[in-house]
Amino acid sequence: MRDITVLSGGMGGARFIQGLLHGIAAGTIPGLAPDARVTVIGNTADDLWIHGLKVCPDLDTVMYTLGDGIDPERGWGRREETWSVKEELAAYGVEPTWFGLGDRDIATHLVRTQMLEAGYGLSAITEALCRRWQPGVRLLPMTEDRVETHVAVTDPEQPSGRRVVHFQEYWVRLRAAPPAEAVIVVGLDEATAGPGVLEAIGEADLVVLPPSNPVVSVGTILGVPGIREAVRTTTAPVVGLSPIVGGTHVRGMAHQMLDCIGVEVSAEGVGRHYGARSAGGVLDGWLVDEHDADQLAGLRAAGLAAAAVPLMMTSPEATATMAAAAVSLVQR
Repeated sequence: MRDITVLSGGMGGARFIQGLLHGIAAGTIPGLAPDARVTVIGNTADDLWIHGLKVCPDLDTVMYTLGDGIDPERGWGRREETWSVKEELAAYGVEPTWFGLGDRDIATHLVRTQMLEAGYGLSAITEALCRRWQPGVRLLPMTEDRVETHVAVTDPEQPSGRRVVHFQEYWVRLRAAPPAEAVIVVGLDEATAGPGVLEAIGEADLVVLPPSNPVVSVGTILGVPGIREAVRTTTAPVVGLSPIVGGTHVRGMAHQMLDCIGVEVSAEGVGRHYGARSAGGVLDGWLVDEHDADQLAGLRAAGLAAAAVPLMMTSPEATATMAAAAVSLVQR
């Protein structure tokens, strides 16, 4: 298999792709060609405009991680970051103060915003930004249209008893603490897949759903009209890795988002949520953690090839081993 397409959110997806590339380079993933090419379809529904700048958190996290510029402790933003601009904006009383742009990171958003204003599409802009970072993958935005994820939360002070906030406010300012009542992805139904996206799925030798958030990362990518159908009909095998280990997420807020849409927070629950392609879903195989091996029978009954291995991405080597197990699960 030479052409691999990955549908990715931010931190979880980026770390998985890092391990996948490590395994390809080391030749430790049976079934993948030594010159295998990886295309990443990145989630853009987390994007926002802030202080007049267009910010694409998931695209940037993938780009920085694979280009060795990420802050390894935070898992987002730039390494050795400083915050002078954020402090000066706060001193002026400029809102929002809860979302901080680091001084190094701002340069990326300035370039992106200037290119947007000059008429370039987000795909061409992302390609231009990647020339600096050399991430080793082709990074494609899921769409060039404006799509934004919002979350409805309880608010007794509002006449309706609830209010709707941007996903980034729910995650960063509220820390995903209030129960999410609904996820509303504005503009998703009217969006079109970005340049090259449908081709990357249809012409792939393997499609991977990494352990990204199944609702607000992979879920929004699949929600772009045409993408789910492309995954369902590709001739490539489609394999996913569970973001749920031992009944909860490892990092992020998959637990809250799954609760919100009524999906059981378990490896089996997410696998069934994606569904088997043989039953109208998007997966051929589903890899779960060894702690969730008791759920394999249910997954297989749902039409999925399933196996259990350690799924903690503790190092590029460990993640490459996960990738090898995923490939083996659907290898023809």
